[in-house]
Amino acid sequence: MTIEVIVDNQISREHWDEYVSTQPSATPYHLFAWGEAVERAYGFKCHRFAVTENRQYVGILPVVEMRTMTGKKHFCALPYCDVGAHISNSDAIALTLKDALFKAAKKLAITDIELRASEYELLTLDAVRPGEKVRMQLSLPDSEDALMAQFKSKLRSQIRKAEKNGLTYKTIQCNESNDGHVSDFYDIIAKNMRALGSPVHAKQWYQAICSKYGKNAYIALVYSEDVAVGAAIVLKAGNKASIPWASTLADYNRLAPNMLLYWAVLSEATKQEIAIFDFGRSTVSEGTYNFKKQWGCQPMRLDWQSFENEEQCVTAHVNKSKSRERIENVWRKLPLQMTNFLGPKIRKHISL
Repeated sequence: MTIEVIVDNQISREHWDEYVSTQPSATPYHLFAWGEAVERAYGFKCHRFAVTENRQYVGILPVVEMRTMTGKKHFCALPYCDVGAHISNSDAIALTLKDALFKAAKKLAITDIELRASEYELLTLDAVRPGEKVRMQLSLPDSEDALMAQFKSKLRSQIRKAEKNGLTYKTIQCNESNDGHVSDFYDIIAKNMRALGSPVHAKQWYQAICSKYGKNAYIALVYSEDVAVGAAIVLKAGNKASIPWASTLADYNRLAPNMLLYWAVLSEATKQEIAIFDFGRSTVSEGTYNFKKQWGCQPMRLDWQSFENEEQCVTAHVNKSKSRERIENVWRKLPLQMTNFLGPKIRKHISL
């Protein structure tokens, strides 16, 4: 038995993605494409570590070498998403990957490392605490009809309400020529991010995602007549899918576009034989958590770890500061053209 640690240029994209697609603990963010999109859109280097046993992959760890606004380097696995730490066949292999990561950090004079792992046991809804950060996961049946049937009557009526209000939807497989659909998506999310007081990603980021993921991603769009009022991007890996971005225009909320948007992404997922759908991160008892819970999702605990000079840090929950609230209030009042210009220059340095 020959065990070997391989890195970066030694790693095969094909073998990496094949391993990710067969691992129950893997997510679409672990695919080679996520790191490639980061590199294309923002210029940060993605480092990859893998452990092989008799030339077969038995563990991987992707990590991005980022820089803060002040220029300090740090490692994040992975930025711009909820999960992305190692996946491996055993605890021993996980330790081998972590050791390789620490050695690389030392060589690059990087002291700060963040690993975004997740526990993979589904919890009952009464097992989580208000304020806790969790992932919300839904098991999907094998058809649209079965999916609709598993929803409660109130949820089914909300989906039908959106359709009765004249809303329509379509889903589009991602490829190199999705610029028009990405533009529709970006127009919606850019307006909503400004309304939240937060900087938006660069449009090039979403273009890079669609280009690099290709057949492993699709866009869903909801329309009121000919106007796009809701949009989402869904990523896939094997029989699992995640929805990192979804947004609807507030001016059309009375028509319930969010309900039709999530029906669009979930029904398409059943067509593409997705068994596990990850709704993403939420705070227990808050609005997005309750929205996802009504679809039948169950929570999974996040297990994020921060290290400084290889020593694990205890990260306390930090409440929103008054200064941050003031900045958000100012950001909301800026012209959209300005927030679309300034936002990406800030957003690329924010790992979450």
